[in-house]
Amino acid sequence: MSLFFLPPPPTLRLLRLPKLSIASGHIFVSPIANLSNMGRGGNFRKGRGGGRGGKRNRDDNRGGHQPYTRYPEVVKQNERLERYYNDLLQLPEEEREQFWAALKRELPNSFRFCGSKGHALAVKNLLQTRYIPEITRITYDGAVVEPPQPVPWYPDGLAWWMTTPKNVIRKFPPFSAFQKFLVSETSVGNISRQEVVSMIPPLLMDLRPGMTVLDMCAAPGSKAAQLLEMIHRGEEARIRHVIKQFGGSVDEIKSADDDAARLEADPSDDGRATGMLIANDADYKRSHMLIHQLKRLSSPNMIVTNHDATMYPSLRIPNPEDPSKPNYLKFDRILADVPCSGDGTLRKNVNLWKDWAPAAALGLHLTQVRILVRALQMLKPGGRMVYSTCSMNPVENESVVAAAIERCGGPDKIEIVDCADQLPLLQRKPGMRKWKIMDKSARVWNSWQEVEDHAKSTEDGITPSRLVESMFPRPEGSICADLPLERCMRVYAHQQDTGGFFITVLQKKAEFKAKPEEVRPKEKKQAPKRPLEEAEGTEDAKKQKTETDESAKTEDVVIEEAPVEPVEEVKAEEVAPVEETPATEEPAAKEEATETPAETPAETPKEAPKEGEAQPERKQKQQGSYEEPFKYLPADHEVIKNIADFYKISPRFPADRYMIRNATGEPAKAIYYTSALVRDILVMNEGRGVKFIHGGVKMYVKQDAPSAEVCRWRIQSEGMPILHGYVGAERVVVLKKKETLKKLLIEMFPKIANGEWEKLDEIGERVRDLALGCCVLRVEPDGDDEEFNEHMALPLWKSFQSLNLMLPKEDRSAMLLRIYNDTTPLINMGIKRDAPKEGAEAKKEGEEEVKAEETETPAEAKTDVTVEAPAAAEEQVKDAEGDVSMKEETTA
Repeated sequence: MSLFFLPPPPTLRLLRLPKLSIASGHIFVSPIANLSNMGRGGNFRKGRGGGRGGKRNRDDNRGGHQPYTRYPEVVKQNERLERYYNDLLQLPEEEREQFWAALKRELPNSFRFCGSKGHALAVKNLLQTRYIPEITRITYDGAVVEPPQPVPWYPDGLAWWMTTPKNVIRKFPPFSAFQKFLVSETSVGNISRQEVVSMIPPLLMDLRPGMTVLDMCAAPGSKAAQLLEMIHRGEEARIRHVIKQFGGSVDEIKSADDDAARLEADPSDDGRATGMLIANDADYKRSHMLIHQLKRLSSPNMIVTNHDATMYPSLRIPNPEDPSKPNYLKFDRILADVPCSGDGTLRKNVNLWKDWAPAAALGLHLTQVRILVRALQMLKPGGRMVYSTCSMNPVENESVVAAAIERCGGPDKIEIVDCADQLPLLQRKPGMRKWKIMDKSARVWNSWQEVEDHAKSTEDGITPSRLVESMFPRPEGSICADLPLERCMRVYAHQQDTGGFFITVLQKKAEFKAKPEEVRPKEKKQAPKRPLEEAEGTEDAKKQKTETDESAKTEDVVIEEAPVEPVEEVKAEEVAPVEETPATEEPAAKEEATETPAETPAETPKEAPKEGEAQPERKQKQQGSYEEPFKYLPADHEVIKNIADFYKISPRFPADRYMIRNATGEPAKAIYYTSALVRDILVMNEGRGVKFIHGGVKMYVKQDAPSAEVCRWRIQSEGMPILHGYVGAERVVVLKKKETLKKLLIEMFPKIANGEWEKLDEIGERVRDLALGCCVLRVEPDGDDEEFNEHMALPLWKSFQSLNLMLPKEDRSAMLLRIYNDTTPLINMGIKRDAPKEGAEAKKEGEEEVKAEETETPAEAKTDVTVEAPAAAEEQVKDAEGDVSMKEETTA
């Protein structure tokens, strides 16, 4: 579960998200809401009006704005909830009072420093040296205000939280500066707003460079971002070391992660990361939120998919030993943070106090078991996975773990890993070996035997609704009776002022053939009802909706599990989406099968396309789920050869990993770059019904060029960290002075009249002699300023009379704030030089000059971005970096 402050990018505008959007148990917040509305845990309420004390005159309707409506406070009491957990947890009286008191308090705000470890430590140091000292000088009511603090158990102090009350945040300017820093660094991906307990699962996975990892229920992406960072750990230092070995011009940098920085950590691709993350979500729109979150990390080692996690498809990969024999991917690590009832989130989702009902957890149990079993099937022998929920209910936790292990062959096949020695400062409780189940009527049952005895005593022999044997502790003599469930981890709100969470680490010891799912006993017939109908509006209800509706509405489901080895090709008829209707029987979850999701209606294609052919346009475009195919360019493609020649790209950089997003197979707007494994998966699974949503990094964007000699494909900023070390010295400009960079950041489209390139200080002479077009600005601080030590590579465009950094406005502003502590508004010289003119004529001429002289953005790059009418030249700057849009690319 995670709390994020996000900028309002075009993706979110296209999705029409409100300022506060609760989806899948996670909260996204626009930066329009400030820290004073955060308080202790992001409890935003529209009822806070303007004026002193947050009050507003209800008759005040100046400016046509409707007055805010104040809603009554939710009463934080629920008799069934409190009775169940008091009986279940059996906490001592004093601790029980602390437990409920903590759940009734608002949640502290928390955030995490992202990116490479060295960069994250640098941004953290900025917080400690610039903002914390100012906050610690504040006194309120005679006491020093507590500043943000590092989370004690998080490695390297890269996670922080704060408990400052709202009234204090509103009152003092240092918090305003701190807020600007948080929003700015979040917008460029250096900080992630994330709930503290949500950070735990990735830390227990032992994920190392070179590994493949699957996040089965990933949106909105906070944990997936952690996993992606782990895959790339030490990569920058490894690449620089390799380039220096072959005579490259880059400076080596000291890595904060010495072990991962050694070439031996991931040696097979010249230091480049060879691992891969596949981030999946069952909901199409939320998968695009996931893309927005992960794209900021600029990883070519990532794929986003859109599948029901209970029937995730097997992915074909090359078979070097026998190319004629199918080979399927098994993952080194898997994370299953599954849909749950979410009662561990009572602190931030206060509606759960009135909405909580035992039916929510009961209706999700079988779905959770199916997800866990499917994950264990896709795991390598020796591989490790984490199962987690934000629920405290054992029917979603220990009982799911036990049921899945039982279906997968017992403890001889699956082991519960003891993590007691990991994160030693994290306070936790052991998992339960015995527990009770509350049914829909709030009756508590101690065992399955008790349920059966009750059924026998009734005339019709019907069991209480939704209860199944796998929900209860295993009886003596069963294969899983002695499972060490105490190795599971429970985190409660009162232990360290967090939300509630459950985590289990599992290791696969050997392959297995999963047993069929148990048949549901007869129950009293009722109209189909969704599992969270009684808890409508809870944050996890939204997360569960798409993924669990079909399975939760099906009371009598039999699943035959997959064989270990897949045996047949998936046909298009097997993967056609269907309308969301209750099923009478669920198809066998074969190892090679893909699912029939309930979230996107579509027509079934008549024939499955053959491998290598273009995928037919799906009949889902009107529903917003149409995706362009992924097509790879041959290394000897004319465009690729032209790019390599213009930028003098080293032959050591792989030219066979360039990809485009259109069915024609020809570059139209953008060229992407992926890792070798991502390429193999996208190519070998084309036409097999796998729903790929996103993959790769945008490396080049088509640009209007001032002459035929200038390459029309400029390097995109997100691809620059990957490519710049391989660009020839002919297209590189080295900058060492802090003030020179500041001038380039503040001024957009600076006019260089009559060739006065010396105005650009240290780089003026080099730029004067540089041929027109895109080049690399390599920032290598000279060491004179301790605060200016960040190595960067940025795209620079030279035209006849201008030199412009090709960065979006938010990146420029974030750099100015981070490096210079400067909030000066950016200067758009393309418009400023037309200031003496008036009216529409000046605006029109300014736009034409920007377009003609600076060639900042190709026309096609602006067609699929929705913006809120900025000035034309400013919009070109934003579009120049390819602001996130719902569709990656359309044909020209």
